[in-house]
Amino acid sequence: MNNKVEQLIKEAIPDAQVDFQDFKNDGLHFFLAVKSESFAGKPIVQQHRSVMKAIQPLLDSGELHAIKLKTSTLN
Repeated sequence: MNNKVEQLIKEAIPDAQVDFQDFKNDGLHFFLAVKSESFAGKPIVQQHRSVMKAIQPLLDSGELHAIKLKTSTLN
């Protein structure tokens, strides 16, 4: 699953650094942290929309159920 998520995000946001974890170890609840310079100057809502748009196919298919998302710029 991690590879699919990272691949989709990197296709949409090439410089992204992605941290993906199953924080409840149940295969349903995931923490996703994405860092990218492309987020600089963009509101959090726009940053989150960029990531959610990238992983939408996995949400639509039911492969991902619940995501806790954090975005930031590279430092």
